[in-house]
Amino acid sequence: MKGRKILWVDDEIDLLKSHILFLEEKGYDVRGVASGDEAIGVLRDERFDLILLDETMPGKSGLETLQEIKEIDSNLPIIMITKNEAENLMEQAIGMKIDDYLLKPINPLQIYSAAKRLLDAHRIREGAVSKDYLQVYRQVNELLGEQPTWNDWARIHQDLSAWDLEFDQYSETGLGQTHSDLKRKCNADFGHYVEENYREWINSDQRPLLSVGIFKHYVLPHIYTKRKAYLIIIDCMRYDQWLTIEDLLVPYYNIERETYYSILPTATPYSRNAIFSGLFPIQIQEQYPQYWLERSKDELSKNRFENELMLGQLQKNGLGHISSKYLKIYEIEEANEIRKQVDSYRTIDFVAMVFNFLDILSHGRSQSEILQEIAPDESAFRSLMRSWFSHSALFEILQTISKHDGIVFITTDHGSILGQKASLVHGNRDTSTNLRYKFGENINGDSKQTLLIRKPRQYKLPSESPSKNYILAKENYYFVYPTRFHEYEKQYHGTFQHGGISLEEMIVPFITLTPK
Repeated sequence: MKGRKILWVDDEIDLLKSHILFLEEKGYDVRGVASGDEAIGVLRDERFDLILLDETMPGKSGLETLQEIKEIDSNLPIIMITKNEAENLMEQAIGMKIDDYLLKPINPLQIYSAAKRLLDAHRIREGAVSKDYLQVYRQVNELLGEQPTWNDWARIHQDLSAWDLEFDQYSETGLGQTHSDLKRKCNADFGHYVEENYREWINSDQRPLLSVGIFKHYVLPHIYTKRKAYLIIIDCMRYDQWLTIEDLLVPYYNIERETYYSILPTATPYSRNAIFSGLFPIQIQEQYPQYWLERSKDELSKNRFENELMLGQLQKNGLGHISSKYLKIYEIEEANEIRKQVDSYRTIDFVAMVFNFLDILSHGRSQSEILQEIAPDESAFRSLMRSWFSHSALFEILQTISKHDGIVFITTDHGSILGQKASLVHGNRDTSTNLRYKFGENINGDSKQTLLIRKPRQYKLPSESPSKNYILAKENYYFVYPTRFHEYEKQYHGTFQHGGISLEEMIVPFITLTPK
């Protein structure tokens, strides 16, 4: 606080000496001027941290002075002081972006409190953040020592994600590395936990909610009650990324936030097909062999039949008679066209939309130096996510849907993780090319860094031959072959990938939006 400079503009500044003395005793450097013209002259030569501005002055009024101050420095905090209680004056001042508004008569403590709130709130909050985080840090470490359940892991991930956003805002706490280290430890322990428990989950009713249960648990109950429902899947959206945009929807919806677990591999052909079908991959292959395209060279075609799988699931659950619509959006033009037509969907019982922009952005970032410069880390990528969403057709679509009589579900098929460490993997020539998971014949890798699935059927994955296996990366590893190892290690370091086992990929948001 020492050295913070305040400019006080008031035509009766000589009568405010006791107030100024009080502020100076609190450590502020206060300069008083008696007119708007004098204030503008001083501001052209000196820098101040805060302006106290009287609204009623002879000559240049407070509002006129305010306008000129904003032209000199639009970010300079301003507290307007007035004896005029007219509502239109307050609205005019607020519209001109003042930071606080005080009514005369004022006392020194009132001024001090307002100044402290504007000048020192961030520093005070930063100190509180440090104290609060150290408590959470201890709690998480204690929980790690007590063999967390799937509910515990979901809560840990939610807490860590929320703290990601806190540290985005309060970056000077000095705890950023501590937080990163805690997340790495959590992901290492989570990898062991999944390796030990996943097979039991998928072969038992005692399990967390998985991709295959999304429709049955959330969507179908609302359709049964004949309430209109929308399901919007934002491909590759992490929990922390949802938190980045949630507040933008608060004016339009009441929001209920939950999580579920993506099936393995945490990749679109498996997890999203599982959502729309309600089936594990091996069940899709057996029941709908014409729709299972795991070995397709074209990534987009692997999910070509989501609409057919969705209709099949509706039919199995006695809802084949309802009206439904499925939309998949890759291009901006497609999103804009839906934005124009969304009001016509009022008469449709169930609408499913898949938005691929975030997944495309995640993958495109690894191939674009410009995107890597714009979003060099997770914090910057969250900022990029918010910027995209706030200007997107999807945001406008959601605003329009909020006027419909229905419920909206927003989720994703899987998350992603920032690859930081290369893991050597061996496989035949026909092994798949993915960086966080692979399938093929006789694949092998480091057991500390990966989960090797030698018997895919135990994981409800297709097994066309006895020698087919899968390998999934744990923590923040990504796969690199022995040939040209260092070249690909450098190329994919710091890129967002998915398909493996991590909190960020597996524990994903499920959001219920009820229009206000």
